[in-house]
Amino acid sequence: FVNSCPKNAESQNLTLVSEFQLVALSDDPELQYILFGLFLLMYLLTVFGNLLIILAVSSDSHLHTPMYFFLSILSLDDICFISTTVPNLIADIQANNRVISYVSCLTQMSLYIFFLCMDDMLLTVMAYDRYVAICNPLHYPVIMNPFSCCVLVLVSCLFSFLDSQLHSLIALQFTCFKSVEISNYFCDPSQLLYLSCSETFRNTVIMYCIGATLGVIPVLGILFSYYKIVSSILRIPTSSGRYKAFSTCGSHLSVVCLFFGTCIGVYFGSTVSHCPSQVVLASLMYTLVTPMLNPFIYSMRNRDISRTLKKMYSQTICGSLLDCSLDMLAKLKN
Repeated sequence: FVNSCPKNAESQNLTLVSEFQLVALSDDPELQYILFGLFLLMYLLTVFGNLLIILAVSSDSHLHTPMYFFLSILSLDDICFISTTVPNLIADIQANNRVISYVSCLTQMSLYIFFLCMDDMLLTVMAYDRYVAICNPLHYPVIMNPFSCCVLVLVSCLFSFLDSQLHSLIALQFTCFKSVEISNYFCDPSQLLYLSCSETFRNTVIMYCIGATLGVIPVLGILFSYYKIVSSILRIPTSSGRYKAFSTCGSHLSVVCLFFGTCIGVYFGSTVSHCPSQVVLASLMYTLVTPMLNPFIYSMRNRDISRTLKKMYSQTICGSLLDCSLDMLAKLKN
């Protein structure tokens, strides 16, 4: 490993980096136990909450609609997204080991970008779904048919895959680094770009172009969809009708604001400051907190999801009581 950037790096024989060192959240042993329990609890809540959303959508025939189909795919993506970074963080805290191999780092970065971009694309698709449902309700069953929904999900996967592979190809061009210490708890592509000794101007331009294409354009699509949605809602004569129409968008709009707000804060913050503590705290917001809050937002703000979850809970309780009663009757007969 070359510890400092040589003046003519391309003409020298450079040893490939075999591993990186991630930032430590805390050096206090007692605090590490608290962080281990906290992150493990948050991870389990995220996985359990999103699995409940998927189970509710699949078990209730009334939720077999495009909106809830996209919601179940988003919940599955959130589980995969948080699983690319947080389990490794929990294991590192437990083992007090912050080293990650070069291959594992690139793999984690590729998966992280794929699921992050997939989140972005799915939120855009869900905004389009709400636009069609409110602005063109008569044509909604024709436009958002099952085949179209599957195509939209596959296209989102394709763009996400291309995004992750382009970032991986750029990262593979880095031949030497200023340091092996990454100022984050996972392999953030912006951190690798910052640590690279190679000529980063071209790579920076490419990354920003990719970000503009797969980041800004979906945001503009969401803003345009909600502009049309708000215009249509304002034309509804009754206040109850306006509330009913907008209530179908409330959960999605809350998740969009939470997701893009934290992402924008992270990347603007990392551009201005490279302080490890600030970068880690900002990253935790959208890699851990946002996926954890999504199920709570949809379960509390969406009546259909809330009703299905309550029905599932009551059926579980009633089923348990019935089984206990049958066991007691069998014992009394014996």
